[in-house]
Amino acid sequence: MFLDVFDTVTTVIIYDTNEQHANQMIEKAHALLLEYHQLYDIYNTYDGINNLATVNADAGIAPVKVDSKILDLIEYALSMDELTGGKMNIAMGSVLRIWQDYRDAGIESPETAALPPMSDLQAANAYATFDNVEIDRTADTLYIKDPQTQLDVGAIGKGYAGQQIIAALRAEGVTNLLLAIGGNVCAIGTRTDGTGWQVGIQDPYSDGNLCVVAVDGLNVVTSGTYERFYTVEGKNYHHIIDPDTLMPSVLYDSVTVISSDSGLADALTTGLFCMPIEKGMALIESLPDTEAFWVLPDGTQKMSSGFSSNIVEE
Repeated sequence: MFLDVFDTVTTVIIYDTNEQHANQMIEKAHALLLEYHQLYDIYNTYDGINNLATVNADAGIAPVKVDSKILDLIEYALSMDELTGGKMNIAMGSVLRIWQDYRDAGIESPETAALPPMSDLQAANAYATFDNVEIDRTADTLYIKDPQTQLDVGAIGKGYAGQQIIAALRAEGVTNLLLAIGGNVCAIGTRTDGTGWQVGIQDPYSDGNLCVVAVDGLNVVTSGTYERFYTVEGKNYHHIIDPDTLMPSVLYDSVTVISSDSGLADALTTGLFCMPIEKGMALIESLPDTEAFWVLPDGTQKMSSGFSSNIVEE
């Protein structure tokens, strides 16, 4: 178990007939997690590393030479924004920072908790465009042309990193592993008895599970209104902001995606959160090896056509 990556509890479970190899793979997983965490961090800088915090700080000043892992993520995030019809916009960093500042203040001083002025959110959102982001693969640089535009990869960074780490460990001969980065669960193979890895889908209204799914080499990502929120005048406001309304989405209390690609699953939980159920269901049904489970605010549950086949008895 690790506590020093992606600001969450991360757990690695590995089955291997060679204990030394297993320990080496756990160490490799931790090293890769640290690397991706530092590269994708938008809040802190690190000696000898140009990360996304560096890129944001140099917005409007100069292109920043970065590791290809950053450029890969940015390009993938752009493709996910296109897939979700603009619902997964990592250029909304300035909007999300306003919400975070108000959320942090509201948690620290609940009696004075307030909502951000819509005028401030709209002003920041005017710069939330990929048109201000330039990728130069020849020079390996990333440049934000306008200082008012800021990147925030919180909706995709953990899932994308998990997918890359799983691929690296599989290439090293790992055949049975579970990697849980907070609510992002990535798997290689199954448990030693051949049954799928069991992952609980949390009930957004209690500490229990709504159900348990078993996965074989698949990834499970859940996002919910219960994860990060604060309360203003008796109403909770969570962290998943709809790019159209600039307010926390009111469509669902929880969205879970099962997919062969952890980055895709992570991006979809955010994108689906801000889509009407009909549109979201159509998107999921159009994607191979991908299923979804929605919990609406009234407690109603919706599943894509193949999701129930993953559910097992606890």
